[in-house]
Amino acid sequence: MPAKKEDWLSWSAFITVGLHLLAAVVYIVYWVLNKHQPLNLKDIVVFKTDGYEFFIDFYFDKITVVYLFVGSFLTFLVTVYSRYYMHREEGYKRFFNAIMFFFVGYNIAIFAGNFETLFMGWEVLGISSFLLIAFYRNRYLPVKNAVKVFSIYRVGDVGILLAMWLSHHLWHENITFMKLNNYELVSSQLQNHTLMGVIISLLILVTAAAKSAQLPFSSWLPRAMEGPTPSSAIFYGSLSVNMGVFLLLRTFPFWEHQFSVRIIIGVLGLVTSVVATGIARVQSSVKSQIAYASIAQIGLIFIELALGLDYLALFHFAGNAFLRTYQLLVSPSVVSYMIREQFYNFVPREKTYEDTWPKRIEYSFYILCLKEFNLDSLMYRYLWNPMKQVGRKLNFINLKWTLITFIPIYLFGLACLVNDHLLTDNIKHYLPILFSFIGVVLVFKAFTERKNVKMSWLYIIMNHFWIALAISFNEHYLFDEAMLYLSGITIAGTLGYFVLRRLRKIETAIDLDQFHGHSYAHPKLAFVFLLACLGLTGFPITTAFIGEDLIFSHIHENQILLAFFVSLSFIIDGLAVIRIFARVFMGPHVKSVYEMAYRSS
Repeated sequence: MPAKKEDWLSWSAFITVGLHLLAAVVYIVYWVLNKHQPLNLKDIVVFKTDGYEFFIDFYFDKITVVYLFVGSFLTFLVTVYSRYYMHREEGYKRFFNAIMFFFVGYNIAIFAGNFETLFMGWEVLGISSFLLIAFYRNRYLPVKNAVKVFSIYRVGDVGILLAMWLSHHLWHENITFMKLNNYELVSSQLQNHTLMGVIISLLILVTAAAKSAQLPFSSWLPRAMEGPTPSSAIFYGSLSVNMGVFLLLRTFPFWEHQFSVRIIIGVLGLVTSVVATGIARVQSSVKSQIAYASIAQIGLIFIELALGLDYLALFHFAGNAFLRTYQLLVSPSVVSYMIREQFYNFVPREKTYEDTWPKRIEYSFYILCLKEFNLDSLMYRYLWNPMKQVGRKLNFINLKWTLITFIPIYLFGLACLVNDHLLTDNIKHYLPILFSFIGVVLVFKAFTERKNVKMSWLYIIMNHFWIALAISFNEHYLFDEAMLYLSGITIAGTLGYFVLRRLRKIETAIDLDQFHGHSYAHPKLAFVFLLACLGLTGFPITTAFIGEDLIFSHIHENQILLAFFVSLSFIIDGLAVIRIFARVFMGPHVKSVYEMAYRSS
């Protein structure tokens, strides 16, 4: 890339982030000098019906102030650093685009005044994280790890979706974070709905744990270090990894009086800190060591929140973010320095704290730390492998089976919907569960399909239609609401299908059994297909994003099995879509004449 073009890109990012930092500092000073009262702004009502309102809401308080200043300053610092660090990199423009995309999502999240607005920023953080981890998209390992990290993020996404679903039933409105600070309002609701309050808090905790790499999700953070060092510093050392802490801080008034939840948060933080500290001490990679050290510190922040020390948690977040960013940015220099020190001045410690333990316990703990407590294999054994095994048992499903089975059943479901006055209440109760289960079956098939790319894509689209049909039997779910949801799915699905069809004509053979790396020769097709993937997963670029929230708002609080099937389908849907994109457009190019690794060590 010519130097002038690099200068233009880097200066654009530098000026944008610099102006944002300047404006943030000026406004924070003004806000502090003017009694620093929390501000709430209900900005845009996107969609409204008699029983539901989707609106964009912004909120500004002490939590926003800390996250805003730390985020603006560190992003400015990393932008300056990246101008020189990324010099002459092939993806120079792509890197700065991804950083700016991340910064937009970060600001939406920290300024969010309700769950819906927060979820918009949350989704942007997730996809920008995927793009930055897979920055070296022609290599196997970065792409593999990017998919792995996105998989964990997807679990967190569904956790927050279910929390939004239950909060709609708890408050009977789109609750804002400002209202959550009303102690009398929260206390009166939780006294009558104690169990629902605990479930919402635990779903929030699962989301926070997934985003902040707490147990059992800790193994993804070191894998995320495959991206460039600047993105590792801003994402996984400081800002993105602390968004779980932000979620707990933002919802603190809701769960602070639930003693059982506080115990669980404290225990989770304590166990994570102990485990991550041990793992960090045996790492051979400096970036992995910093990653686990950051996980341990975030575990301590969880403990502080459980103890009600929210101001200390904010201060701890800022200190940890600055320290980890500095450590990651200087890590290349530290590595060269330590190599020299090992040759000339290295003196091992004669005795460590662990030497006071019984030898069997000491050696066992050491081996467990070397194996990272088998966290990665546990996730595969109890989460991903069972899903793959279920999908493999669906190999009998093919195009012919779909035409003679699923299409007639769907037409039967539409006929039942039109004549629902003829159905008994018992049938109306079980039909949504049946149809949502069929949607889950189809998306499982799409997730494990290894041959036909277009069929996998079509199964994902069909899953959304089955979900819409299932929810249509619930009261107050109107036809125009279903069309709002399905219009976004149809546009994105059609666009993606034609991209796959076009690519198939050019490249003749495409399957899902390996990475093909076609973004190397077809970058424009890859970009268009990425947009289609985002639309199909409910990313906030189509009406499907509002439609997903609408669907959960129409699932009754006693329809737990229906909520489980819908949320499971959304998890697998996101994984299947990103898997298709990664396998078709990322990784080592299938036509390369050079030998390359297709499996990690």
